[in-house]
Amino acid sequence: MSHLRIALELAAAGVPPLPLRAGKVPFGNCRSCTGGACGGRPHMKSVGECRCLDVCHGWAAATTDTAVLTSPAWAAAWRKAQAVAYHPAGAGLAVVDLDDAHAVAWARQSLPPTRTVLTTRGEHWIYLGTMPSANSVQPGVDIKSRRAYARWLGPGTGTMTHLPSAVRALVVREEATPARAGVASSSPVRATWDRTVATGCRHTEQYVRIGLQRGLAMVRSHTESGAGSQAFQVARFLGARHAQCPGPCALDVIGAQIIAAAVSVGVPEAYAERAVTNGLNEISGRAA
Repeated sequence: MSHLRIALELAAAGVPPLPLRAGKVPFGNCRSCTGGACGGRPHMKSVGECRCLDVCHGWAAATTDTAVLTSPAWAAAWRKAQAVAYHPAGAGLAVVDLDDAHAVAWARQSLPPTRTVLTTRGEHWIYLGTMPSANSVQPGVDIKSRRAYARWLGPGTGTMTHLPSAVRALVVREEATPARAGVASSSPVRATWDRTVATGCRHTEQYVRIGLQRGLAMVRSHTESGAGSQAFQVARFLGARHAQCPGPCALDVIGAQIIAAAVSVGVPEAYAERAVTNGLNEISGRAA
């Protein structure tokens, strides 16, 4: 019953746990809840009135109610449990699940450090804040927060930091598709970056142009998916290069070119604009 003991400790800390069966997956629904016959729990995507006391509906069964955790209805599940999971958003958290060494290396280069938990293949990076969950936001990277569960593998090490826009940008549904002929922004770029629009920039024109062209090429290379996230990363990188300039640096012109590149490979313009704006503004803490 060590799994139940861990669950009770988590519940006492405000983290809603649930048992996992063999295969490290949630227990199946009871007969009354199978196939969604019950309509779902009140807080699920398909809002229903299910009041089932069994360990049903996966992540939605997670609870901090010790009376439920120790109830006869859950006793059999705890006896068969192979692991303990928790609902991150129920504790006000988001987990960046890094499945392998390549994903970990990407996170160390791209994301702010936070509390880290070692897993069997990689790491969990845990941030304060909730967001939608999504799989494969980058190769080997999943986001687990709302409507999801994560395995409990210990408290981890390091200081937990607030959920950054770099992580949020990974999950916004950009629905990128291969670009069709003629795809273009409804707000076409009318200017390109040069010294006449960036009188306060401390960089040479060649330096800025080379960096921008490389960034645009990276965005355009994502013809199947990920162009919006790449646009955020490019905008963040280029914005950081100008943080010490007296200004103006005409970052709006640079941003417009990045947006146009993302739109050219199928990213909806509204998403591209938001991702690029967040990327350019993150260095000053103004990201939305």
